[in-house]
Amino acid sequence: MIYQLDLLLLLFLVVCAIMAVRLKDLLDSIIVLAVYSLIMALVWVEMNAPDVAFTEAAVGAGVTTFLFIATLVKTVRREKE
Repeated sequence: MIYQLDLLLLLFLVVCAIMAVRLKDLLDSIIVLAVYSLIMALVWVEMNAPDVAFTEAAVGAGVTTFLFIATLVKTVRREKE
Protein backbone atom coordinates (compact mmCIF):
# COMPACT_ATOMS: atom_id res chain seq x y z
CA MET A 1 0.00 0.00 0.00
CA ILE A 2 2.84 2.37 0.69
CA TYR A 3 3.99 2.02 -2.91
CA GLN A 4 0.56 3.05 -4.12
CA LEU A 5 0.84 6.31 -2.19
CA ASP A 6 4.30 6.93 -3.63
CA LEU A 7 3.05 6.30 -7.16
CA LEU A 8 0.05 8.56 -6.60
CA LEU A 9 2.26 11.40 -5.33
CA LEU A 10 4.61 10.90 -8.28
CA LEU A 11 1.67 11.05 -10.67
CA PHE A 12 0.45 14.30 -9.08
CA LEU A 13 3.96 15.76 -9.34
CA VAL A 14 4.23 14.91 -13.04
CA VAL A 15 0.75 16.31 -13.77
CA CYS A 16 1.53 19.53 -11.88
CA ALA A 17 4.83 19.96 -13.70
CA ILE A 18 3.21 19.50 -17.11
CA MET A 19 0.34 21.82 -16.22
CA ALA A 20 2.69 24.55 -14.97
CA VAL A 21 4.49 24.56 -18.30
CA ARG A 22 1.42 24.26 -20.51
CA LEU A 23 -0.84 26.87 -18.88
CA LYS A 24 -1.08 30.21 -20.65
CA ASP A 25 -2.00 32.36 -17.64
CA LEU A 26 0.94 33.09 -15.37
CA LEU A 27 -1.14 33.25 -12.20
CA ASP A 28 -2.49 29.77 -12.90
CA SER A 29 1.07 28.51 -13.37
CA ILE A 30 2.12 30.06 -10.06
CA ILE A 31 -0.75 28.37 -8.24
CA VAL A 32 0.12 25.01 -9.81
CA LEU A 33 3.76 25.45 -8.78
CA ALA A 34 2.62 26.12 -5.20
CA VAL A 35 0.62 22.89 -5.29
CA TYR A 36 3.70 21.14 -6.69
CA SER A 37 5.74 22.35 -3.71
CA LEU A 38 3.11 21.17 -1.24
CA ILE A 39 3.00 17.74 -2.85
CA MET A 40 6.79 17.65 -2.78
CA ALA A 41 6.62 18.40 0.96
CA LEU A 42 4.35 15.36 1.32
CA VAL A 43 6.92 13.30 -0.56
CA TRP A 44 9.61 14.41 1.90
CA VAL A 45 7.37 13.45 4.83
CA GLU A 46 6.80 10.08 3.19
CA MET A 47 10.59 9.66 2.98
CA ASN A 48 10.90 10.41 6.74
CA ALA A 49 12.58 13.79 6.26
CA PRO A 50 10.29 16.18 8.16
CA ASP A 51 12.92 18.92 8.39
CA VAL A 52 13.24 19.04 4.61
CA ALA A 53 9.45 18.88 4.30
CA PHE A 54 9.01 21.93 6.55
CA THR A 55 11.62 23.81 4.54
CA GLU A 56 9.97 22.85 1.25
CA ALA A 57 6.55 23.92 2.52
CA ALA A 58 7.81 27.22 3.93
CA VAL A 59 10.15 28.23 1.14
CA GLY A 60 8.73 26.41 -1.87
CA ALA A 61 5.03 26.93 -1.30
CA GLY A 62 5.17 30.01 0.91
CA VAL A 63 7.95 32.45 0.13
CA THR A 64 8.46 31.54 -3.51
CA THR A 65 4.75 31.78 -4.29
CA PHE A 66 4.58 35.17 -2.58
CA LEU A 67 7.57 36.43 -4.56
CA PHE A 68 6.15 35.13 -7.85
CA ILE A 69 2.81 36.84 -7.22
CA ALA A 70 4.52 40.08 -6.14
CA THR A 71 6.56 40.02 -9.34
CA LEU A 72 3.46 39.31 -11.41
CA VAL A 73 1.65 42.28 -9.87
CA LYS A 74 4.51 44.59 -10.83
CA THR A 75 4.62 43.50 -14.47
CA VAL A 76 2.57 45.09 -17.22
CA ARG A 77 0.24 42.86 -19.18
CA ARG A 78 0.30 43.42 -22.94
CA GLU A 79 -2.55 42.44 -25.19
CA LYS A 80 -2.07 41.61 -28.85
CA GLU A 81 -3.22 44.48 -31.03
